Amino acid sequence: MRLLLTLAILLVVSVSQGQSVKVTLSGVVRDAQRKTPLAFVNIRLSTASDSLFVAGTISAEDGRFSLPDVKSGQYLLQCSHISYAAVSKPVLIGQLSNFIDLGNIDLSAAQGVLDSVTVRAGVEAVSERMDKKTFAVAQNTSASGGSVLEALKNLPGITTGQDGKVQLRGSDKVMILVDGKQTALTGFGAQTGLDNIPASAIDKIEIINNPSSRYDANGQAGIINIIYKKEKKEGFNGKVGLTGGLGALWIKQENLPSIRPQYAATPKINPSVSLNYRKNKLNFFFQGDDLYTKTLNKNEFVDRFYDNGDTVRQQTKRNRSTNFLTLRTGVDWFKDPNNTITLSGLFGSEKILDHGDEPFFNAGLSKRYRLWQFLEDELKTTVMAAVSWQHKFKQPGRVLNAAFNYTFHREDEKYFFTNVMPSFTGLDSFKLISDEHVADLAVDYIQPLKHGRFETGLKFRRRFIPVNMQFKPGEHSPLDSLAGGWADYGETIPALYGNYVYESEHLEVEAGLRMEYVRLEYDVNPTHPTYKSEAYHYIQPFPSIRLAYKFDDIHKLSLFYNRRVDRPNEVDIRIFPKYDDAEIIKVGNPGLRPQFTNSLELGFKSSWNRGYLFSSVYHKWMDGTITRIASMVPGSNLIYAIFQNAGKSSTSGVELMLSQAAGKWAQFNLQLNGYQNVINAFTVVNKYPAENVYSAEREDIVSGNVKLNGLFHLSRQWEAQISAIYQAPDLVPQGKVFSRFSIDMGIKKAVQQGKGELFLNATDVANTLRLKKEINGNGFRYISTDYYETQVFRIGYSYKF
Repeated sequence: MRLLLTLAILLVVSVSQGQSVKVTLSGVVRDAQRKTPLAFVNIRLSTASDSLFVAGTISAEDGRFSLPDVKSGQYLLQCSHISYAAVSKPVLIGQLSNFIDLGNIDLSAAQGVLDSVTVRAGVEAVSERMDKKTFAVAQNTSASGGSVLEALKNLPGITTGQDGKVQLRGSDKVMILVDGKQTALTGFGAQTGLDNIPASAIDKIEIINNPSSRYDANGQAGIINIIYKKEKKEGFNGKVGLTGGLGALWIKQENLPSIRPQYAATPKINPSVSLNYRKNKLNFFFQGDDLYTKTLNKNEFVDRFYDNGDTVRQQTKRNRSTNFLTLRTGVDWFKDPNNTITLSGLFGSEKILDHGDEPFFNAGLSKRYRLWQFLEDELKTTVMAAVSWQHKFKQPGRVLNAAFNYTFHREDEKYFFTNVMPSFTGLDSFKLISDEHVADLAVDYIQPLKHGRFETGLKFRRRFIPVNMQFKPGEHSPLDSLAGGWADYGETIPALYGNYVYESEHLEVEAGLRMEYVRLEYDVNPTHPTYKSEAYHYIQPFPSIRLAYKFDDIHKLSLFYNRRVDRPNEVDIRIFPKYDDAEIIKVGNPGLRPQFTNSLELGFKSSWNRGYLFSSVYHKWMDGTITRIASMVPGSNLIYAIFQNAGKSSTSGVELMLSQAAGKWAQFNLQLNGYQNVINAFTVVNKYPAENVYSAEREDIVSGNVKLNGLFHLSRQWEAQISAIYQAPDLVPQGKVFSRFSIDMGIKKAVQQGKGELFLNATDVANTLRLKKEINGNGFRYISTDYYETQVFRIGYSYKF
């Protein structure tokens, strides 16, 4: 940590060259005495240094004028009319807002000079605001043809943790958005399905570490916004592609005795098509993707050690077949220059078949206690419909957006178990149906100002999820059949926000407040042996602020603060035990409550034509930390992993990100992230299947990760990419995760005059990535290592027309 702090201080003093951005400059010309608008006033914008002409126009009948695409810099704005004295205004275009309104400019017959006006503007880019990083998926050669999860892993600032979840700065409490909205495709407030969404369908990905108040308050680590492709070119155009691949070409770890073989040489096929047709006021779009994969989804070896001297060695192997079909279509109606209405729909169907084997042996593998086999047959169906309206006022940048979204998501899951014991074989099963209904209404308004802008809006969400679980126990069944039945989840969230942006020559301020009211009701089958119905509600403020000081055109310092929340999702409180592991059983907790997080960050940014440097120091403190706690009940060696609020925790760290082009042939990105994780002492009560208490002392660890990404522009339109990731050991409640390392590579070539593209890539080339962790509980400890499939080779082709 001291070394990283020293590096941060040293890199902060680097010298660089500023970036240039564009803005739309507008205002209203009036008669100074009568305060009435003046039409046909000549507007001329010229450079302040040498009076070179930049742009010009005349004011409309309402006195309004607009000058688009003005680059950052210092200018002189001149307004002249044959009946009025000319007026000149010094104008400074900066780096924040896309639209700047100069307000009223009054002309009079008497000669006068208007006061100096300072205006700063620009695209909302990573290099200036430091709250968002944007990456084009097409440039991620090493993940082409794969899933969104694989594309995310190679982006700066992102790593993957246990269960394949993406992490920002060591935390998986990340809110995933699709086109700026939470959806059932990725889970509302959770992470699901990222490994099944084709990267070929995605245009770009935004990473937002410090969200403003206009975003939902969920997700303490930040926001990842996945933006689908969508063209608006005139006429008919589109793109088609086909990718094929193979994974699990070499066995990382041989099976334990007496089980079915692991999947090997697993096929991957992804055809995709994107179509767009625009004529006059209508723009039609369609996108279709089908991702078929076979995968060694899980291959976890666990050694359990009990205080009484017993040892159990087990393996959980999951051979998975998945087919994920996504169809997305819609129409934009440009009713007039000021009004656009969009209707869109999405259909997603994900079919999953898992063949699982789980043998249990003694320490020497000479005696098998049990063989637990299962078949999971799951179908997930998603239907989304959305309508949005955008109204652009006459004043450029003044916009009103209204949208309504409805989502239906069905989870139809069936498990069939074969329980092979020394003296008998039992057959068990269960069936789960979950129907999720979500309705979102949002209204957002943006008002450009002379020195920034004001944003405000409201959102209302109603979410309802009835779930039904039916157990069908066989002979000597290990299933807790009494824990089945029904449970209904209901969530109501109205929210209101305001966000103000101010910018002067040296100072930038973005301050906002979001007020959210949450009411959650979880009604439980009254015959459940452990859990009862629960409900809670709160109204909470979620402030955010960004203060920035620009020393000059090449150095900027920013201070961020925000408060966020991680609300338990329905699956986190689901009362039904899950038996894909027969002896380490996962269960939800209806008593789970939200985790609240406060974040502070001090960041420094330097940008130049060929790269940038970003360094930051951050601290987060959490209350009500959500995590799984593993425990046993007396008289049993079964382990139950149950979500709990584990009290207070904190993360303090340093992040360095350096991007540099080496001439025209290469671009390098280096990310260093070092942090200290602290989990304070806590005591929790696990209620399932019988009440037991677990206590832990304070724990802390210094961890971090290093990521190096190189993009090479070769001759004859060849491009190559290599990404290397190292993650140091990290802390989890009750234990730790061990280090991880992987290398991804890819190469592509433009063909057919740039309309076609061929690519070849490989993930985890050296086949080194595995997930290892150690957990310590009352009366036991266990060490697990998951040798799941990570190495995949792909080849693909795409064509644009």
